[in-house]
Amino acid sequence: MALDTETVRKIAHLARIAVPEGDLERLAGELSNILGWIEQLEDVDTDGVAPMTSAVEMAQHWRDDEITDGGIQDRVLANATDATKGFYTVPKVVE
Repeated sequence: MALDTETVRKIAHLARIAVPEGDLERLAGELSNILGWIEQLEDVDTDGVAPMTSAVEMAQHWRDDEITDGGIQDRVLANATDATKGFYTVPKVVE
């Protein structure tokens, strides 16, 4: 696909990129080469190729989705400077 200078000017405007008039012709050639390379990729047979999210095979370790209360209230409150009836006690900030 060959791009002309008017199309490159429009693309630059949409991308909010200032391209000097003298560079439009060169940029049109470069973008046309890039689009030509992308068109070549359409010819690659990808049937049976699974999409990948990483170059390294990774397995996700899942845990059971169980609702619990945590069961560690004593350990959590051990960090509190002042705990009352199983809760953090903080100074009053609003009168």
